[in-house]
Amino acid sequence: MNDAIDIAAMALGAIGQPVRRKEDRRLLTGNGRFTDDFSIAGQTYAVFLRSPHAHARILQVDGTQAKRMPGVLGVFGGRDCLADGLAPIPHSPVPSTRYDLKLTGPGGGAIFIGPQTLLPADKVRNVGEAVAMVVAETLPQALDAAEAVEIEYEQLPWVASSEGALSPGAPAVWDEVSDNVLVDTMFGNKEVTDRAFASADHVIAMDLHIGRVTGVPIEPRAALGHYDPATDRYTLYAGSGGAVRQKAELAAVLGVAPEQVRVLSFDVGGNFGVRNRVYVEFGLVLWAARKLGRPVKYTATRCESFLSDFQGRDLVTRVALALRSDGRFLALRADNVSNVGGRCVSLSPLGKGSALVTGSYHIPTASLRSRAVFTNTMPTNAYRSSGRPEVTFAIERLIDTTARELGFDRVELRRKNLIGRQMMPYGNAVGARYDSGEYEANMDLAMRIADWDGFPARRREAEAHGKLLGLGLANYVESSIGAPRERSEITVTPAGRVEVVIGTQPNGQGHETSFAQVVSALLAVPVDSIDLVTGDTDLVSLGGGSHSGRSMRHAATLFAKAAPELIAKGKEVAARILETTADEVAFTDGRFAAPRSNRSFDVLELAQEAARLGLEGGLAVVTDNEMHDPVFPNGCAVCEAEVDPETGWVEITRYAVVDDVGRCINPMIVHGQSHGGIAQGVGQAMWEECVIDPTSGQPLCGSFLDYGMPRSDNLPSFAVEIVEVLSPTNPFGIKAGGEGGCTPALAVVVSAILDALAPLGVRDITMPTTPFKVWQAIREAKAGSGAGQVPQSSTN
Repeated sequence: MNDAIDIAAMALGAIGQPVRRKEDRRLLTGNGRFTDDFSIAGQTYAVFLRSPHAHARILQVDGTQAKRMPGVLGVFGGRDCLADGLAPIPHSPVPSTRYDLKLTGPGGGAIFIGPQTLLPADKVRNVGEAVAMVVAETLPQALDAAEAVEIEYEQLPWVASSEGALSPGAPAVWDEVSDNVLVDTMFGNKEVTDRAFASADHVIAMDLHIGRVTGVPIEPRAALGHYDPATDRYTLYAGSGGAVRQKAELAAVLGVAPEQVRVLSFDVGGNFGVRNRVYVEFGLVLWAARKLGRPVKYTATRCESFLSDFQGRDLVTRVALALRSDGRFLALRADNVSNVGGRCVSLSPLGKGSALVTGSYHIPTASLRSRAVFTNTMPTNAYRSSGRPEVTFAIERLIDTTARELGFDRVELRRKNLIGRQMMPYGNAVGARYDSGEYEANMDLAMRIADWDGFPARRREAEAHGKLLGLGLANYVESSIGAPRERSEITVTPAGRVEVVIGTQPNGQGHETSFAQVVSALLAVPVDSIDLVTGDTDLVSLGGGSHSGRSMRHAATLFAKAAPELIAKGKEVAARILETTADEVAFTDGRFAAPRSNRSFDVLELAQEAARLGLEGGLAVVTDNEMHDPVFPNGCAVCEAEVDPETGWVEITRYAVVDDVGRCINPMIVHGQSHGGIAQGVGQAMWEECVIDPTSGQPLCGSFLDYGMPRSDNLPSFAVEIVEVLSPTNPFGIKAGGEGGCTPALAVVVSAILDALAPLGVRDITMPTTPFKVWQAIREAKAGSGAGQVPQSSTN
């Protein structure tokens, strides 16, 4: 690794440039390769019948009439899947990295995840679960035939909320877990924490719910399956967050060797975590393609996506803070309950959030209970900054409330308790080890670019126009690790190109540009000469895909390790051409040269010359790396929000954020990531919510008419600054830049709105902070009934 670190250091002059994205021309001119863009001769079309019930026993799936209709090739249900021996999807919800907090079942036992078969044969466990598949020659024929399939259900009691699932006598989603609790794990030191609470001068406690949202990627879920009997191979076209992983999982479902499955995942129109795990439709189109001898294609409607995409968030937490009379934090208690839905697809939100429950603050001791429960809802998955916005919301709301209840200045209370630079690396009270950061400096910078000192004048101006102006602030720290293994294969071709094959694949993050910048810097070749190859499992043999902010850190580490080996091979090739020895060849300023020769070559020229002379060996290296050390991006956000007290309308007037991403490869791309992350977080804080009807269990958000989204006209221009405090865990010091914008957004928006409403006596409000909720809170406060939840406080 020392050679890699030296190479990385040499390359820093070429890193950090705002290079325009190479991929944008292709994508903006209609030359992208999204799943629905692919067609295969003779393809057929699949349509799915989905459960209208939250919980029901499947008595019968009768496709007799549908099978007689024109163009229909097959009608399939769960019993057909069982008859053909299809296995459940092997979801592995517990992270495999070494330093993640390890969640367990109750009593420390194994975790029952609820097997996800491609189609259920016994029960449905959420509205929208696929129950039957119709395949026909055309899509209209498949849609018509689906209307003729008769499915008989016996409705069962259901439960949709975490609180309901934990209630005595609640309906069991799975007979194997009668109390619906699949995870129950304690972290921290309960005894020391209890003593700290007993000796504290003040205790403030809050109950909070961070609601459920969905990712609504611009590209709806799609899949195209093909089976070749001549080679006994399956091919799937499907946008995903990791083709290699999905290949292995689909092979397990089909009961074949991994070599018999090829997954193609090229351009992906949005992921945010919702595409990281295999969907049942992926396996079903492959299975049906073999049964029917024809390719099978499926594209979800937007309504289907709302019903059946994996969803995000949904955490109930009770947090309590113990502190001294001077404001010094002593201890934290937390009880976090994650709603995993009808099956456990991922525990990343609960686990990653648990590790950061104390946030950016030095809290000497903490005790945390982390639980996960089944409910009759769509499974939840990792969703942008998985688990971190939830716990950041909890700790930052708790600090704001503490300041207001006890009369502290909220900024000074934070300043007194922030983790200091001199404390890094810092081990928090539940076992996470923060790598680096300057948290107080971030807060000062965010306040400065937000013109914090100018706020009083702006508030007076707003009041003159009958409006209420509020100012919010939230610090954040998040973690980035993801799947630990990654591989790169770098080849300098005789055509004068550098081909880079890697397992982590883009979902819109600009990898074709930023990855090329790193390789360009290390090998001194033009960015435009580098071709990135991803998403084809016949070419990409290993890799963890894109999630958890892992991509740039893993890729740059691999490239830094590969460069010395590639340059060493280049010296050997150059030595043969220059008729000298490899130790006489130097690679300086991007060129191979020897003392007794007047010829020199850059990397591209050397590959071309070697090919012309017929020299064997070439310039190619394969590099593997396994990375378990997490990194901890961090920062601070400041939000200004104006409230119309007559209508409850909220307008965000200013928004500033500082993100410490470690080494920044391309600031233009990182700024874009920050902007997108902010929009997603603000969307959840103000408009987005997956609502379940409490009397029927029916989802009430099935289109954009029902589900509010952030748009360009309801967000201001952002003031964004990048801070580079390097991480000691990897050669370039990279942390991550894709999730920081989202992590503090829930907290800072609600903080700003409550600051605006504080003069009216509004003390709390639940997300999303829609105009109706704000208006209702104002009316309740004016009527003297208070608004929202009243925090609990006590003084010893």
